[in-house]
Amino acid sequence: MADIELKTAPADFRFPTTNQSRHCFTRYIEFHRCVAAKGEESRECEKFAKYYRSLCPGEWVDRWNEQRENGVFPGPL
Repeated sequence: MADIELKTAPADFRFPTTNQSRHCFTRYIEFHRCVAAKGEESRECEKFAKYYRSLCPGEWVDRWNEQRENGVFPGPL
């Protein structure tokens, strides 16, 4: 049987509390800024994708993706 290794985003001193909502939102924005700067195929952006996917509820990500597609995303991309 193969071992499965589970990881989450590393601790970030900017988000010292247990409420990780802001941490999730920041990592989502960092990922999309990275993709905008380096392109869809950039391996450097993968870590940000892993971080936000491990921190953010899927419903939030779906809503933010829809907002980005409609040009009404509230964050600074």
